[in-house]
Amino acid sequence: MSRTVNALVYGDVDLNLIDGSAVWAQSTVQALSRAGCRTRLVLKAPVHTGRLVDPLTGLPGVSVVRPHEERLLPGLADRPLSPVQASQVLAGLDEDDPCDLLVLRGRRLVARVVADGCFDGRIWAYLTDIPQSAAEMTEEARAELGRIAEAGARLLCQTEELRCLLETWVPEAVGKCLLSPPSVPEPDFDVPEHERPHDPFRLVYTGKFAPLWNTLPMTRLPALLAEDGIRAELHTVGDKIHDDPAHPGFQTAMARALAATPGVEHHGGQPREEAMRLAADCDLGLGWREPALDASLELSTKVLEFGALGLPVVLNRTPAHEALLGEDYPLYVPGRAALEDAAAAVARAVREPEARRLAAERCRSAAAHHTLQVAADRWRGHLGAAFPAAPAAVIARPRPLRVGVAGHDLKFLTRLLDHFRALPGLDVRVDAWEALARHDPAASRELADWADVVVVEWCGPAAVWYSRHKRPDSRLVIRLHRFELDADWPRQVAIDAVDQVICVSTYYARRTLEHTGWPESKVTVIPNWVDTDQLDRPKAPGARFRLGMIGIAPSRKRLDLGLDVLETLRAEDRRWRLSVKSKPPWEYWWIWSKPEERAHYDAVLRRIQTSPLLEGAVVFDDYGTDVASWLRRIGHVLSTSDDESFHLAPAEGMASAAVPALLPWPGADEIYDTRWIHPDPAAMAASIATLDRTTWQSTGDTARTQARARFSLNGVARAWTDLLVT
Repeated sequence: MSRTVNALVYGDVDLNLIDGSAVWAQSTVQALSRAGCRTRLVLKAPVHTGRLVDPLTGLPGVSVVRPHEERLLPGLADRPLSPVQASQVLAGLDEDDPCDLLVLRGRRLVARVVADGCFDGRIWAYLTDIPQSAAEMTEEARAELGRIAEAGARLLCQTEELRCLLETWVPEAVGKCLLSPPSVPEPDFDVPEHERPHDPFRLVYTGKFAPLWNTLPMTRLPALLAEDGIRAELHTVGDKIHDDPAHPGFQTAMARALAATPGVEHHGGQPREEAMRLAADCDLGLGWREPALDASLELSTKVLEFGALGLPVVLNRTPAHEALLGEDYPLYVPGRAALEDAAAAVARAVREPEARRLAAERCRSAAAHHTLQVAADRWRGHLGAAFPAAPAAVIARPRPLRVGVAGHDLKFLTRLLDHFRALPGLDVRVDAWEALARHDPAASRELADWADVVVVEWCGPAAVWYSRHKRPDSRLVIRLHRFELDADWPRQVAIDAVDQVICVSTYYARRTLEHTGWPESKVTVIPNWVDTDQLDRPKAPGARFRLGMIGIAPSRKRLDLGLDVLETLRAEDRRWRLSVKSKPPWEYWWIWSKPEERAHYDAVLRRIQTSPLLEGAVVFDDYGTDVASWLRRIGHVLSTSDDESFHLAPAEGMASAAVPALLPWPGADEIYDTRWIHPDPAAMAASIATLDRTTWQSTGDTARTQARARFSLNGVARAWTDLLVT
């Protein structure tokens, strides 16, 4: 990030009331400030208490916009902004002082802003109030989320599980989803050691009071524990009591319980820092909720806040909590998570100091990965990628460098195009050919006359056309993959008009020179890019025993050899499985029209159906762009092809910390470390079988490090940028 980025932040939340969503707004502004952003926080409601807002007003680069007090819309009175009004206010602020990004929270709000169309390409949407299961993901919801993803720049996801769900159901979201977990401030006071608990033992709950959060039954814990011989008291902090139509009378009963229950001391609404001070003087945090919330894909901020204070927490056993604190965390609520079960967990914390200390250490360790500074560093990385620095070579230019991109299939250039468009000092236009040899000559001529540099993807008819129509004072760069060498197009290219030919591997650069006789100085190698940041995700349980293949058509991809590997492994251990992510071969007319191709797949599919070792062990997954979430389930990625120009699958697998396994197709050893290359399927299977859990993880870490060093999107983008602006 070479310049100060201007951010607008608005959440569909009332910052007078302290709950997780209000704390999100405060934390986001704090993190953006630390990341060097100029940040304007726009308030939904008039300020009645400055508990959350006041700590922000003195932060570097931060200003608070108060639409009601500043009369930014007529007739607001004291009512909070509706989504329609909020969109109008934000559009007006942007017109006066344009923002680079608009950070929004709340699905209804984001949908309204998207519909109004003033911020397309600048919206960073933080969404938690979305369907969080396949059963809830209606077609209407999916379509709305698709529109949000298309119009937005990024989607901010609180957890990995939420990101994967979005990418699976909303293809438009793939590549735009970033992790943005909750963050907690580092305490600015000395935190007690908590070695000796208080007498009575102090429980603490902070946040909103709502039926599903078990806040009403919580008030009965001191009395229930007293029956078990444990003196305890409950301290509560917060001022937001839900009026829940599904639970009539809750609001009144909750208020009465906080005010009049023996053993309950209610501290009311407090600034976040004071709430943390009060909690730090207690012995055990409460994060126990109704089991109906166990499937939530969100992460509780209060668990992290308690952890930052060195407090252990009693909470439900859920997949999210197990991922955060471990399966053996000692203070999960047992049984059905009823009131008696919660009391049993509290009693264990009281009577077993070692369990309490282990729980506190786990919570403290988890919180250390969710501090405001960690969030600021994460934002700095996100913003650096979204707003890259201008290349030095274009800063002094009197006008932007004009870059034209042409070709019939730009799928391997998508993220590079995003990078070029984000670079200050570059003006990018695209000439998208309708087919390999079909285009609009007038549009192509216009681009050729306009551009300072033309990049042609594939050395096919477009490369031939542009080599014959480029301006003498412009530059032409062509990228050649593999299949073009089997056709006459390279010989038809006017190579004297070409400044550089890019090949994706040394082997194919050498083959290109041998095939064409072009000057060696005109052929260079830049590998394919891999979005290593997006692919770097925690593995799902059971991934170690799952092989993966991406793309199995045409037959030279050799699915049959992958089945050889699987059968060999399953002969010793039936836990092994193979997942195949690919279009079926019959969806490619140019493959399925060949009798030898149909015969190959007929034999392969019959083998899967009839082999006792393969029964139930091969899964065909839908072709799609959700490769990053799919790779979470994969422990080993196979490349069994007869030949490849590069083969992205093992590189993508490496970036996900899957262990790659390749057969020695020509040129493989010039792209990938030879430790991953095996002479035949039997040797491949033997190598895979030797990896126990520890060595599989360490080997995957090595593969991930190599992928980052060799194929990262950032590194490849820099190489392309240097080539274009030189």
